[in-house]
Amino acid sequence: MWEAYKKGFKVYLQLEKSLSDHSIEAYLHDVELITQHLQATGNMKTPAELELKEMQQFIRHIGELGMTASSQARIISGLRQFYKYCLLEKITHQDPTALLEAPKLKRSLPDVLSYQEIEQIINQIDLSKPDGGRNKAILETMYSCGLRVSEVIGLKLSHLYLDAGFIRVIGKGDKERLVPIGTSAIKYIQLYRSSIRVHFPVKPGKEDFLFLNKFGNPLSRIMIFLIIKDLTQKAGIKKKISPHTFRHSFATHLVEGGADLRAVQEMLGHESITTTEIYTHLDREFLRKTLEQFHPGFSK
Repeated sequence: MWEAYKKGFKVYLQLEKSLSDHSIEAYLHDVELITQHLQATGNMKTPAELELKEMQQFIRHIGELGMTASSQARIISGLRQFYKYCLLEKITHQDPTALLEAPKLKRSLPDVLSYQEIEQIINQIDLSKPDGGRNKAILETMYSCGLRVSEVIGLKLSHLYLDAGFIRVIGKGDKERLVPIGTSAIKYIQLYRSSIRVHFPVKPGKEDFLFLNKFGNPLSRIMIFLIIKDLTQKAGIKKKISPHTFRHSFATHLVEGGADLRAVQEMLGHESITTTEIYTHLDREFLRKTLEQFHPGFSK
């Protein structure tokens, strides 16, 4: 009986929520976990029959299996989505996840690069090599626009409106947004296109992708990670850096400069303003560290 509910839930996530295949798979996995638990405990109730106490038993069970607090919280989020679907379809008239408490998460603030550190990393690029010009264009674009790694590798020539100072970005759930792009990033994209990319043998069907490897294919996520890891080591920066650090730094520098949070949300492509609010915490942390460093009476 649960198989029919899962199929309906999948269609709901695809058509009504427009989620990516990866997100849909994660939500279906969460529902699969609870059905496996119900089977194992010989308590195979329908979604309408499940109560809060049984949900709590399931969360305790996955906690005892060694699942981290963040994984438990994500599974609860998945089950809440499933019950949202069940309520819409009148499969159930109550939501047993409504009062289900997620484990308390320690919200750690990600490492952020200063503008000088970003310059240090970018300056390690060897521009005498063809991939150097490409990598410079990539990093300038990532910092200028606050892109996710999937967004930068998916950038297409047809999405560039450089004369107008904008690029079209395909974000999570295939949601599109227009993002302003700075003059430095525009300059290095144009240099890359005119003097490097034209010499690459482009694979059929990949002609519209902006950033290509030497075989004429779009770059992989792991390739961006490796490029940044190598440059960070060369720059002698000891922070834990990933492609996402450029996005964090972009947003933090905007908030530190007094940018409106709604504008930052729009540029980052966050569905909810609460996701963007982490940067106000980063900003407060930045202010506290600045006071500790420069105020003679702050740490006394």
